[in-house]
Amino acid sequence: MIPESLHRVFSAIMRGACAALTISIAEAQMPPSPPSVTVTASATTSVANDHLQASMRAEAENASAAAAASQVNAAIGRALTMAKSVPTIKVATTGYTTYQVTDKPNAQRWHVVQTISLESTDFTAVATLITRLQDEGGLLLSNMGFSLSDKTRHETEDRLTQEAIKGWQERAQRATQGLGFDAWRPGHVTVQTEGGRVYPLPRMQALAAPAGAAPVAVEAGTSDVTVTVSGEAVLDWTRPPPSR
Repeated sequence: MIPESLHRVFSAIMRGACAALTISIAEAQMPPSPPSVTVTASATTSVANDHLQASMRAEAENASAAAAASQVNAAIGRALTMAKSVPTIKVATTGYTTYQVTDKPNAQRWHVVQTISLESTDFTAVATLITRLQDEGGLLLSNMGFSLSDKTRHETEDRLTQEAIKGWQERAQRATQGLGFDAWRPGHVTVQTEGGRVYPLPRMQALAAPAGAAPVAVEAGTSDVTVTVSGEAVLDWTRPPPSR
């Protein structure tokens, strides 16, 4: 008589062997996966930048931190009033810093800085406002940069996506024929968008400014927008493959 423990071990081995045999039979009956080829195509265009963002700051230094802060607050208050009077410009405060100046022995002083940002697609309005804020408000221009507005970027990406997909389909068709097949279908495909480098315009453009003030010059330049389509083209036959 076989001991109960040995019987359980034997039964477990047999169940495992049967399961392995079932899997092997199922795998043997599965058709082979169709071959596929990875294809990539891109579409790129250069678009004139239509969005301007500038940062301006008010600074003050005084032995009294409160006095320096009051001077900066007043300058920024005037700047916000001037900026809000231009409906095509979006204005916001972006930073406020107070620190003690320690490079002068026995002369404690405080330095206060506050920054505002200006955003718009109306370059003339922004350039004019920057000039006024520098001339009348005493603000300093920290930086100014150009990019594509969301609307322009999205419209460009939508157009390039269709071009890239068409190019991908053409490459998939050529790859199919080159590999000796006569049909294909798309497998897993991805669409990726990229922002490009900024190229300056060949000349400076001086925009209008109030009388007596030097105009702020801007060069918007262009940005490259690229859409890349990459994925698998699953190869197939619409008729029996040629005999080899």
